[in-house]
Amino acid sequence: MSASVTVFLLAIPMSLGLAVAMGAPLEAGLISAAVGGIVAGLLGGTPLQVSGPSAGLTVVTAETIQIYGWRTTCAITIGAGLLQLALGSLRAARSALAVSPAIVHGTLAGIGVAIALAQLHIVLGGSPQSSAISNVLHLPDQLARASPAAPLIGALTVAVLVLWPLLPGRAGRFLRRVPAALASVGLATAVAAWAAPSIARVDLPSWRSHALPEMPHGPVLGLATAVFTMMLVASLESLLAAVAVDKLAADRSRAHSTDSAARSGEVRGHEAREADEARENGDRPAAAGTPATEAATAPAGPGGTKRPAPPLRKRSDLDRELRAQGVANAVSGLLGGLAVSGGAVRSSANVRAGATGRASTVLHGVWILVASGLLVTLLERIPLAALGALVMMVGLKMVSLAHIRNVHKHREFLVYGATIAGVLVVGVLKGVVIGIVVAVAVALHRLGRTRISVSEQNGQHLVVVRGQLTFLAVPRLSRVLGRLPQDADVVLELDGSFMDHAAYETIQDWSNAHTAHGGQVAFAGRSGGRIAEPAAAAHSCCRPWTPWRNHHCHDQPEHAPPAEAGHRADATATEAPQHPASAPGTAHSPTPAATAGPTAPSPQAPTAAHTRRPAQTGSAPQPAAAGRRRPPRPIRDHRLVRGLSSFQRDTAPLVRGELARLAREGQRPSQLFITCADSRLVTSMITASGPGDLFTVRNIGNLVPPPDAEEGDHSVGAAIEYAVDVLGVESITVCGHSGCGAMNALLGAAQEAPEAPDTSLWRWLRHGLPSLARVSSAGDAPVRLSGRLPADAVEQLCLTNVVQQLDHLRAHPSVARRIGEGTLQLHGMYFHVAEAQSYLLDEDASTESGTAEVFDPIAPAHPTTSTHPITPAHSAEPTHPIEPTHPAEPTHPVELTRTGG
Repeated sequence: MSASVTVFLLAIPMSLGLAVAMGAPLEAGLISAAVGGIVAGLLGGTPLQVSGPSAGLTVVTAETIQIYGWRTTCAITIGAGLLQLALGSLRAARSALAVSPAIVHGTLAGIGVAIALAQLHIVLGGSPQSSAISNVLHLPDQLARASPAAPLIGALTVAVLVLWPLLPGRAGRFLRRVPAALASVGLATAVAAWAAPSIARVDLPSWRSHALPEMPHGPVLGLATAVFTMMLVASLESLLAAVAVDKLAADRSRAHSTDSAARSGEVRGHEAREADEARENGDRPAAAGTPATEAATAPAGPGGTKRPAPPLRKRSDLDRELRAQGVANAVSGLLGGLAVSGGAVRSSANVRAGATGRASTVLHGVWILVASGLLVTLLERIPLAALGALVMMVGLKMVSLAHIRNVHKHREFLVYGATIAGVLVVGVLKGVVIGIVVAVAVALHRLGRTRISVSEQNGQHLVVVRGQLTFLAVPRLSRVLGRLPQDADVVLELDGSFMDHAAYETIQDWSNAHTAHGGQVAFAGRSGGRIAEPAAAAHSCCRPWTPWRNHHCHDQPEHAPPAEAGHRADATATEAPQHPASAPGTAHSPTPAATAGPTAPSPQAPTAAHTRRPAQTGSAPQPAAAGRRRPPRPIRDHRLVRGLSSFQRDTAPLVRGELARLAREGQRPSQLFITCADSRLVTSMITASGPGDLFTVRNIGNLVPPPDAEEGDHSVGAAIEYAVDVLGVESITVCGHSGCGAMNALLGAAQEAPEAPDTSLWRWLRHGLPSLARVSSAGDAPVRLSGRLPADAVEQLCLTNVVQQLDHLRAHPSVARRIGEGTLQLHGMYFHVAEAQSYLLDEDASTESGTAEVFDPIAPAHPTTSTHPITPAHSAEPTHPIEPTHPAEPTHPVELTRTGG
C-alpha cells in the first residue's frame, strides 16, 4: 500500500509532463499510466516493474502526432502493441537484448537530449519545434522573447528536484519520504498561484470530448515504419528496465540478508554464552535449529515483532513481460492513451519503497484512475513550466555518466556517439541503424587489425602477435616468420582470443618446418607462460576428480625441469607395493594409475601415472631406495597448495553463494554416510552430492564398533549419536568397496598369524573380526552380488563386512530407538572401484530368513529423472532414503541383471 502511494505521487506529474512534451491530450497521459499499472502489472513477467508513459517514447510519439495526428497515433500504438505481443509469443525478448549496449544506451541518451532541448522551450514559456536541430536553432529567439515568470518557476522546480534528496537531519529524512517530483511540482504550483497567477497551466479537457483511435490514414510504408519504431523503442526500454529492476531487487535482498546475518551472529553469541552458563550449572544446552533458537535468530521489526524477509524473487520472465507490454499498449491505444513501456524511474521508486509484489503496481494504476475523476481541478492548477522542467530533468538523466564511462572503458564510445548524433539529426530508427553500421565497422576493424613485432635477446627470437588472428593477417604473419633463421630458438607469443583455421594452419606448418630444420619453437599466451599442450588436452585431464599425478597442467616443464622429471620417474618406478597390513587403504591390485582412463601423457613432463608398474598380488614388501627418494618439496610447490589454488580460481566462485547460505542456516544433512578412508573412494563424486548433503564418517575398513566395545576409539559412536540425535538424519548408509586393504589384512592375519601385533592399527581391525567369523559361518548362503558370486575371498569379506556393520549399527541405543519409531532406515552399499559401479543391499532379500544377502547394481538414471542415489538435504522434494530398484512385491530372492554403468 505505501509503495503504491509513493509511485502514484511520482506518476501523476510525470504522466502530465510527458503528455505535454509529446503534444498529446493531457488525459492521454493519465490513461496510459493507469493502463500500464493495471494491465501490465497484472500480466507482466517483472512484478516489481511499473509501466506507463515513457520518456524514451517522447520523440517517437511527438513526431508521429505531428505527421499523422492524434487519432492515427492511437492506431499506431495498437499496432505496436500487437507486434510486441507476437514477438513475446515467439520468445524473442532475449534476442532484443543482443544489441550492443553502446547502441541501446546511445539511443536512449539521444532521446534524452532531444527531450531536454524540447522542454527547455516550454520552461522558457514557448513551444517546442519539430526536431532537435530546430529546437537548437530557435533557442536564441526563444530566450529573447521569454517572460520571467515561466523560467523562474522552471528554475524553482529544478532546484527542488536537485536539493530534495539532500535535505539533512531528522526533518530531512521525514520529508524525503515524499517523492522529489511531487515536491517540486507541488511547491512550484503553490508559488505560481501566489506570484504568477497568469502563467500557462494544465488544461484538462472534458472526458466527453476525449478522442479515440481511428483507422490510420497515410502511406503504408510510413505507417509500418512508425509502428516498428514505436515497438522497438518501447520494447528495449521495457526490457532494460526489467533487467535493472532485477538488479535492484537482488541488491535489496542481499542487504537484508547481510543485516539478518549480523543480527543472527549477535543472537548466536548470546546463545553461546547461555550454553556455557548451562554447562556450568549442569544443564543441557539447547540445540541449534530448535524453534526457540529460530525465533530468537529471526530479525525483529519495530516493537520486537518478527520482521519477514523480502521474498527471494525469480529472475524476470522477459518474454512474458514483452507480451504484457504488448497487451497494455493495445489497450491504451484503444482507450486513446499514450504508448506504454516499463519505466526505470517509477520502478526503482517502487522497489526502494519496499514493494514485494505486483500489488503495488496495480494499486498505483487504480489511484491514478481515481485521481483522474476526482482531482481534475487540482491538476489544472499545475504550471506547464513546472512539468516541462520535470521532464527536462528526466531527459538529462537519460544521458548517464556511468554508461559513458563504461562504453569508453570498452572502447565503444565511437558507436555510442554516432548513435546519439544519428538520433538527434535523422530520428530514432535511422539513428539506431547508424549505430549498428558503426558497430559492425568497428568490429571488422578490430578483427582485421593485428600487430606483429619481433625482438631478439640472448639468441632467442620473440615474436609477439597482438590481436585476432584471421586470414587477413596471414600474409604479414607468413612474411615475419619466413624471415627468421631456420635454426633459431623462437618463442611465439599469441596475445588474442580468436584464431581462424587459415592462421592455425599457417602457424602449424611453419612450426613443423622450423623444427625439422633444427630450430626450436615454443608457444606462449598473453601472460608469457609457455603453452606445452593443446587446451583441449589440458582441460580433459585437469578435472576436480582427476588425481594430482595426472594434472599435467600443474607439472609443466617450467615447474619441473627435465632432469627432475626423469629423477621423479625413476624414483617412482622403484617404489614397491606395500603389504596390506601396513597400508590398509591399499589393495593387492593394479594401482589407480594403471587402471585409469586413457589420459594423454605430456611428453615434456613424465609423471608417476606413466611410469608406475602395477603391483603383483602376493608380492612381498620391498624397501624403497633411500638414496633415490625425492627430497621434500617447498610448501609453495606442494601439490596440495596447487590444488587449493585451483579450487580458489575455478570452483570457489561457483560454490561461494551456496556455502554462504549453509554458513547462515547451518548444516541439515539427511544422510549419515559411513565409508572407508581409501583415497580412491570419493564420496561426493559417486553419490553426486554437494555441500550440506552428507554427514560423512571415514575410517579404516568402514567399521562400526559395537556400543559395548571396551577397547578402541569412541569417535564413530559419537558421530552416530550426533547424527541421529542432534542432526536427525533420516538414513544411515555403510559403504564398503572392492580391494579394501583392511579386509585383505584381516584375511592375511587369519591365515598367517593368529596373534596380531599390539599396534593401533590392529587394535582397530579387531572390530572387523565378527565379519571374518560371519564369512566362515555363512555356509552355502554367502553374501553376493546380483548375478554372480564374489570374485575372491577379499570381495566376499568386503561384502559380508557391510552386512555385519549394519548389525553393529542396530545395536546402538539411539539407532535402535529411531528404527523402532520408524524414522530411521539403514542401508548397505558396495562400490566396485575398477568398474566404477555402485551396488545397494537388497532390503527384501536380506530380511528373509535363510536367504543370502544380495547387492543389486544401480543402473544409470534417465536424464529427466533424479541421478542422486542419495537425496540432497536441501532438495525441494521430500527427502527419501536410498532404496534399491526391484520388481513390485517379490516373493522369492531377487537377482537383477546389470544393464549399464
